[in-house]
Amino acid sequence: MVAEVFRDAQGIPHLRADSCNELAGLQGRTVALDRAWQIEWHRRRAEGRTAEIVGAPGLTFDRFARRAEIDAVARRCFDNLDETTRDWVAAFTDGVNSGLDQGAARAYEFGSLGVGPGRWQPWTPLAVFAVQQLIFGGFGYKLWRRHLAQRLGEAAIELLDSEIPDSIGSNAWAVHGSRTVGGLPLIAGDSHRQIDFPGPYQQVRLACDEFDVFGFTFPGVPGVQHFAHAGDVAWAITNAMADYQDLFEEDLHRNADRVTARGPDGIEPVQRRIETIDLRDGTAEEIEILITRRGPVIIDDAGLTVSLRTPTMVDDDLGFGTLLPLLRAHTVDDVVAALQGWVEPVNSALIADRAGAVRHAVVGRTPLRDERNLDVPVPAWDPQYAWTGDYVPMPVDVIDDLVANGNDRSSGGGMGKFYAPGWRAGRVTTRLRALSPGEADPAAMEAIHGDVDLGAARLAKELLSRVEVEGPAETIKERLLAWDGRMDADSSDALLYASWRAAMLRWIAEQPAFVALRDPDPVPDLFAASVDIRIKIASVFDAICRNAEKLDLDLAAGVRSTLAAVADEPPIGTWGDVHRLAPIHGLTGLADDHVPPLPDPRLAGDGNTVRATHSTPGVTHRCSMSSVTRYVWDLADRSNSRWAVPFGASGLPGDPHHTDQNAAWAAAELFPVVLDWDLLTPE
Repeated sequence: MVAEVFRDAQGIPHLRADSCNELAGLQGRTVALDRAWQIEWHRRRAEGRTAEIVGAPGLTFDRFARRAEIDAVARRCFDNLDETTRDWVAAFTDGVNSGLDQGAARAYEFGSLGVGPGRWQPWTPLAVFAVQQLIFGGFGYKLWRRHLAQRLGEAAIELLDSEIPDSIGSNAWAVHGSRTVGGLPLIAGDSHRQIDFPGPYQQVRLACDEFDVFGFTFPGVPGVQHFAHAGDVAWAITNAMADYQDLFEEDLHRNADRVTARGPDGIEPVQRRIETIDLRDGTAEEIEILITRRGPVIIDDAGLTVSLRTPTMVDDDLGFGTLLPLLRAHTVDDVVAALQGWVEPVNSALIADRAGAVRHAVVGRTPLRDERNLDVPVPAWDPQYAWTGDYVPMPVDVIDDLVANGNDRSSGGGMGKFYAPGWRAGRVTTRLRALSPGEADPAAMEAIHGDVDLGAARLAKELLSRVEVEGPAETIKERLLAWDGRMDADSSDALLYASWRAAMLRWIAEQPAFVALRDPDPVPDLFAASVDIRIKIASVFDAICRNAEKLDLDLAAGVRSTLAAVADEPPIGTWGDVHRLAPIHGLTGLADDHVPPLPDPRLAGDGNTVRATHSTPGVTHRCSMSSVTRYVWDLADRSNSRWAVPFGASGLPGDPHHTDQNAAWAAAELFPVVLDWDLLTPE
């Protein structure tokens, strides 16, 4: 068989070849043709080399990437791979290099910026994976909690310790065959991330003499990493919200070019080197790279020196050894065994097979260490906070009915402090239990994807019902109390709720209890959002309400004030008029004149509805974080499976498949997975 590329009606690549490595090369070449700009942008971010093409605006992330040694860590992880996996990744990289010039010649951004592609190294796919996962972890929350402690005192950490309604996460659910039309399990879910343009995941089918798998992949990474159907077995993941990254406050001392740190056993040497970041205008910036025994120093500004420690950095392992075994899996036990090698982020996996088995497994590496490490940056010199070298055992549970995960505490194994509330998982469970036995099918799962019931509306109605107001404010209050709690795009009451919510959050941020939080910590721009009260206030709203008296906060006065403010200037139109997609192109804010036209459809949903369309309440109604995949995997008949992504399969403006999935995605509709090779179009 000659290596072949086929396309379905949405332009999704279906790839087949004789051998696994041939197929990897074909996948690499295909992604280079379809997503040349996107994968090159991720490579440059991983290497800390975006300023070379966008100038000074690229320095913020470049400094972080260099300090965190993203590319260097990826290289060490590649060197540690078993030979089979290393050859497979190298074959993928060769494929990328074979297609990059042709792909770049067709990509808008290369021509607009007047730049060409670089050459990928064998370890570059690992770097592309790492750069998307590193900030996905929770170390930013520790900067926030440090900010709380410094400005409001230690007690504020617990007072404002809250589940996080606007956290990045995912939905996933599994239904046992006893409840389905086909008599075998169904798995469904989505992944919530920043809405990158093109989308952060690519649909793909990979077939060779060993396997025939379809699912989603990070462009620039071989195989399928998180959500896939391998014929006999299928799986999905959500973020388990475990705490696996630590920040250490470092006490550094300098003597000329020599740097030392105070460690738990006394004074320690610190690795130091100087790197140069080249800028587009021909200038350059020198940057100091410091590596302590805890890890790389990622912040060394304005009196704050912090190093980062992660399992990947400690073990020189990105978990890439799991990817080939996943493709070759046939049973739930095969997938569970493969995922024992997963590293980070720690995920909650749902797995089902054609034998009818369903499993829930938490996978990844969470270090055993002091509880304080989970709160704030801890002193590097105190042995109490050193890692023990052991990891938390990961649970595997048998599912004999149904299960729904939504980044909530119960589905994540309880290995962290920052969880989404149980609203999404609870709503999915309610919808599933409403189906009669034997009624669950892919169409019913697709309908659940579109659910826009807002659990947080119940808290709002509680607050509203406690106050007495008169005149126009009473009219607003009664409308909100009568509202059905659905964030429909054509709902004027949903817009009214969002307007009142924004006013309430702004009112809280202006109260004396929070004045000190308006003065942000002197952290680098990359981490500024982590300590910005305007952004964080929505995350702790439920905790504020729960602890209002201890915070000396008159919530009733706030509700009355904000109802009056909304009554004075009531919103006009519907939720979808203002809740529009605001995707982030790699060049957004860096070189906006080079950004291609971006779609901005009206959206239903909200940050904690099942149809997750996150805005930043109190700041903007626009949505730049949402479901970046949606899928239903049917184990009874995999051709009944469905999927969709925002935008489309191609990253090329002008291509017919650049945005042809977007209207369906915005409506939470899915496309059938076409598996018959005779129904696909060969290239």
